[in-house]
Amino acid sequence: MSANAPIIDETHDPALRSWVQSERDCVDFPIQNLPLGIFCRAGEAPRGGVAIGRYIVDLAALAGSGLLEGEALAAAEAASGPALNPLLALGTATRRALRRRLSALLREGAGERTAIEPLLVPMAEAEMHLPARIGDYTDFYVGIHHAANIGAIFRPENPLLPNYKHVPIGYHGRASTVRPSGTAVIRPLGQTKAPDADVPSFGPARRLDHELELGLWIATGNELGSTIPIAEALDHVAGLSLLNDWSARDVQAWEYQPLGPFLAKNFVTTVSPWLVTMEALSPFRRAQPPRPENDPRALPYLWDEGDQASGALSLTLEVHLSTAAMRDAGLAPHRLSSGPATNMYWTLAQMVTHHASNGCALMPGDLMGSGTISGPDDGSQGSLMEITRNARNAIALPSGETRTFLEDGDEIVLTGRFEAEGYRAIGLGECRGTITPARG
Repeated sequence: MSANAPIIDETHDPALRSWVQSERDCVDFPIQNLPLGIFCRAGEAPRGGVAIGRYIVDLAALAGSGLLEGEALAAAEAASGPALNPLLALGTATRRALRRRLSALLREGAGERTAIEPLLVPMAEAEMHLPARIGDYTDFYVGIHHAANIGAIFRPENPLLPNYKHVPIGYHGRASTVRPSGTAVIRPLGQTKAPDADVPSFGPARRLDHELELGLWIATGNELGSTIPIAEALDHVAGLSLLNDWSARDVQAWEYQPLGPFLAKNFVTTVSPWLVTMEALSPFRRAQPPRPENDPRALPYLWDEGDQASGALSLTLEVHLSTAAMRDAGLAPHRLSSGPATNMYWTLAQMVTHHASNGCALMPGDLMGSGTISGPDDGSQGSLMEITRNARNAIALPSGETRTFLEDGDEIVLTGRFEAEGYRAIGLGECRGTITPARG
């Protein structure tokens, strides 16, 4: 069965509760979520785990417990190493088997509680790693309001290029600099040229920015030269994380023509460490908002009625900023933006299908970014460049400080929450990064 048709089963029951006590007050990781990740404790080897409340189920230990069989056992064994790639390669049915068995083992009244309890690791004792070994990373540009806003800054005479509504635009990023949440963001060095300068200069970037994005993890890939039909595209998606594609806007302005993003983007990309599976997201899939009447219909290879009926997500995304002074004063982080993921012009399936449409081989563990997801109104923009109108309007913070772009010591936290009537809400966890001074 195609993943373009969401499957609702007993694991999504909103009445389900777990015997893991912290699950009751954990907004991101109730038993209806069960996301995948890679963790370790001090002195131990990284291995796969599943989040439940404020604990992690050790999948390597679970695989040896005798509590699993069949595809669920195969899934846990595949996730017992330092990356989830072997599990992702097994596909949707194997992930679903593990999810259903874990749901049965962790729910209230489960007879296996005493056998599972020793396999739980407190999150407070764990270090999180990237979910997968990333062979390649591609960043798209599917947030149409962000594209229009940025285009108006860089190309006021022609903000949204004519190809935007025909083709999902993207560029290849740098897999080697993708890091998990909590990794320091070292201010990049770069070549820039001020509008009133005769020649460029080199030094620390002055206009450092965040970008609010979703990260899409590839499960099963495709052979070189083959394509992925749009109706089957979500069968190739393991799940989602949050993604912050940090950007040096002053470097970007000087270097991006004619070939697009380069050093302004590839110094670091931060992802939240938990992969929320497509199986967990079934209740939160919704119809893609219809395109404006005068917009072109996507070409046939990018159009599927099933994808249009359930290709969007009932997800609210938020960005918070705290400065070093705010943290010292005990002030709460300042919310920069909040908005729905339905501001994506292209769906996840369209991104995957287009990426493989020329025969490009996608591999298990490959990462795709959605591009910055912004809304049309103030308070919903996913980057400081949009919020401050390229530094023309400074943000006033509770500490009395102001910001146009990020300064050393600033911390950005991305969050996302899935909500749908009749179902228990789940989250993506945090995607967190703090700016540290440039080196060299």
